[in-house]
Amino acid sequence: MLTRRQFTKGCGASAIAVTTPRFMSLAAGNSTPTRDAFVMDAMGEIREVYTDSLCREMIDSGINSVTVTLCDPKSFESVAYEWAMDGVLQYDRLIAQESEFWMKATAVDDIHRAREQGRIALFYLFQNSTQFGRDLDTVDVFYGLGVRSSQITYNYQNWAGAGCNEINGSGLTEFGHELVTKMNEVGMLIDLSHANMRTMADTIEASATPVIVSHSCCKALFDHNRNTTDENIRALADRGGIFGVTQMRPFMTRQIDNAVHYYYQHIEHAINVAGIDHVCIGSDRDHRRLVLTEEYLQELEREEGENFDRAQWPLYFEELNGPRRMETIWDGLSSRGMNEADLEKVFGLNLQRLYREVIG
Repeated sequence: MLTRRQFTKGCGASAIAVTTPRFMSLAAGNSTPTRDAFVMDAMGEIREVYTDSLCREMIDSGINSVTVTLCDPKSFESVAYEWAMDGVLQYDRLIAQESEFWMKATAVDDIHRAREQGRIALFYLFQNSTQFGRDLDTVDVFYGLGVRSSQITYNYQNWAGAGCNEINGSGLTEFGHELVTKMNEVGMLIDLSHANMRTMADTIEASATPVIVSHSCCKALFDHNRNTTDENIRALADRGGIFGVTQMRPFMTRQIDNAVHYYYQHIEHAINVAGIDHVCIGSDRDHRRLVLTEEYLQELEREEGENFDRAQWPLYFEELNGPRRMETIWDGLSSRGMNEADLEKVFGLNLQRLYREVIG
């Protein structure tokens, strides 16, 4: 397993990205750190219920940045706007109250400042575009509040395009094209994780800047509505974008125990299709060590409503259940033959490059 991360104070941002000891694996029988890494999660959870000890363990595990979902994306019209605004304010309050652990990030340099200070940088993401309504000025409003990424769709049809659960196969709409142009202009990253394949392909082609699929898996390996075809993974990469592989077990296998190798297979397949410079990790996971008690399942049912399906749980691989999962993934991929330079790219350098290019 990997050891605690360490800090080097007073380094410049360019040096921090490569040389600061943060996320290290120990050689067998040797107490000398043999690896450091820059670690970003393209889409993960941060919750108010996290204890101080859990937050510290996340920081100790080496995570430098997490892009977080601001609010429930299953809303439309005025409700979507209200929930989105509340989401921004709630995360702003959380960061202010727990500034020992978190820093609000609106640019890549914020990650390096947080890293120097022993904190985790949080970028803001919407998982739908319904909060914008049909008024492109709201893109400016939320950008001004610090939002740096938004999906075009969630699971179903909206004004911009079709989600992965739609049956009519529609793609990016006329308004969707206008929204893409607007997001390009302001520097808001376009995320296509929940889009259907036609909307995804249309948006990749329409965008003047690279886009991301922050949390999905490979449809060629497992046929699930939320997974992405090789054709779209390749098109995404060809235009400079990045494909983030999620840790949601039902997207990869029905097997529950001893199944984490399926996750590694999806990362490896994505690399084979897109190239090593166009794959990252987007966990879409809680950082707590979860136990599926009846109380917790009822909590999930209240949160998810009609989307909750007990038969799918646990959504996670037990090996990745907890705040130190990035360490486990590093060691798992390394044991399967991935070299350190490629691991660095997948764990953070690829995503940093995309954020620098699109967000700044």
